[in-house]
Amino acid sequence: MKEYKVVQLKLGFRNRLERLEETLNQYAREGWQVVDLPQGWMAVVLERDKNR
Repeated sequence: MKEYKVVQLKLGFRNRLERLEETLNQYAREGWQVVDLPQGWMAVVLERDKNR
């Protein structure tokens, strides 16, 4: 079974790519994988196995 999380990104205007990378790496360490990163980067959809 999978569980999903929608994270609203608040990256500001400076160093957006670096902050995005840090945020995604933080969630990856918790076992989350990116399912969708919509154009405009307002939010990201993550998934992971619920019974890990």
